[in-house]
Amino acid sequence: QVQLVESGGGLVQAGGSLRLSCVASGRVFGSVTMAWYRQAPGKQRELVATVSFSGVTNYADSVKGRFTISRDNAKNTVYLQMNDLKSEDSSVYYCHYANAWGQGTQVTVSS
Repeated sequence: QVQLVESGGGLVQAGGSLRLSCVASGRVFGSVTMAWYRQAPGKQRELVATVSFSGVTNYADSVKGRFTISRDNAKNTVYLQMNDLKSEDSSVYYCHYANAWGQGTQVTVSS
């Protein structure tokens, strides 16, 4: 069983930056894609970005050029650097790894 703990959310003004972190523990297998999702009130959970074990990344069109996903395999940690934040980025952000979900971290962007 894998446990995921996210951190780094908060309140930021539009145009600002935040960095989310997610640490995996338990039955961790390095060669698995890690991902960030987000879910706003009344909306479906959506994929934000993924990173493979080798570092290949993919992004939702809405965050391309503004967000950067990365991982540290030695620390079983995935990061999401979010720059130029917009009000529509306000959501609960979830880490996903090996069929496990974190508890979520709230990101609120004020305009």
